[in-house]
Order: sequence, then structure tokens, then C-alpha cells
Amino acid sequence: MRGLPLHIVPEVALPSVHPRRTRDGIRVRQFSSIEIERFGSRTIAALVPALVQAVPELPRDHAIAVLDDVLHRGLLPRPALDAVRSRVRGRRSSARCDSWWDLVDPRAESPLESFARLQCADAGLPPDELQVEIRASNGRLLGRGDLGWQLGAGRWLVAEIDGREFHETPEAVLHDRRRQNALLATGDVDLLRFTSADIAARTVIPMAIRSALTKAGKP
Repeated sequence: MRGLPLHIVPEVALPSVHPRRTRDGIRVRQFSSIEIERFGSRTIAALVPALVQAVPELPRDHAIAVLDDVLHRGLLPRPALDAVRSRVRGRRSSARCDSWWDLVDPRAESPLESFARLQCADAGLPPDELQVEIRASNGRLLGRGDLGWQLGAGRWLVAEIDGREFHETPEAVLHDRRRQNALLATGDVDLLRFTSADIAARTVIPMAIRSALTKAGKP
């Protein structure tokens, strides 16, 4: 799954051990039982119990990005999210998750989009739409914007989140340039583009969005 932190403390689960014991930097935990499945030659936790275990202990943005990802890619059916939420309730650190579930959105196509959306929401600037469809006057689809804010009269402020995986090859740069030109040529789009470095700064995207909305006359 995508959206996990870069640094993860190793853990091992044993059938009978003091749950607070740590050895060689590895956290040792105890579970009475857990659903399992095969992944290649390994036995791993099934997705639902893995999420139940992980979500309460992940940072908020990463937890939501992970849930966005498994829903977007169809790894977790939407009704199963309710099962995860129900099973998390009552676990250690579960109270901190209460406000997270309503922020999950399977329309996010990457963790970077999830992180950017959450930063804007925290700043009081939640996007009005995700994957905004921009069409030519003849109805032809020109492209989709990652995050969109309505400016009125059919106009949009669109924020594009460019990850290295899909946007830094020469072919991708050329495609993005042509697509951007087509969107701007409609006269209905104000376009801002951001990178992972902007997300890491945490304040860059919300400040740019607020400035653009103010300039466009949106309260």
C-alpha cells in the first residue's frame, strides 16, 4: 500500500510475550489471533486486520493517505472501511482517529494528493472537488485537475500535484505541457502546480491557494 511513512519501526507479533518488550530496536507485540493470507512465499496479515493494527498508530496524514490508496485501487471495498473503523474502536490510541474517517476520499489518486488536500483542509480551504473534469466547448475532455475550487461562472482554480514517478520523464513533461496549455486556453481555469517539496514545507500550498482565491475575489 502507498502512503506509509518513510521510516517504520520494525515489529513482530508473538503468541505469548509481554507486549511492551522491545529488543534490538524491534517492537514485540502480542495478538491472540489474526486473519492471515499468503503473499508469495510469506504469510502476512490480511488487509483489514493489518489496517486495524496500523491506523491508530500512524500519523494522521499517512493513515488517511493509506486508506485513500486501498480504496482508490479497489484493494478494500468501501463497506469494509466501516469494518475497519468498528474494529479500531476501543484499541489503544483509537480515540485520536475519531475525526479521521470522514476525511478519507477514494478519489485521491496518490498519497501526495491526499497530503495536499489535508493541508488545505487544515487551513480552512478544503477543495470543492477532486479530479475536476475540464472540457472544451464541444464537450471533449481536456483533462482532470487533482484538486479544484469553484470560482463562479463555471471557472475553477485547479491545483496539480506533480510526483516524480509520473511527471519527470521527458514524455511526461511534454504531455503535461500540452495538457496545461489546453486547460488554460479554455479561459475557465487558473492553474497552480506543486511538488513533493511544497508538500514537505506544509504551508506553501495553503498559502498559494488562499492567495489565488483572494485574487479571484472568492471569500
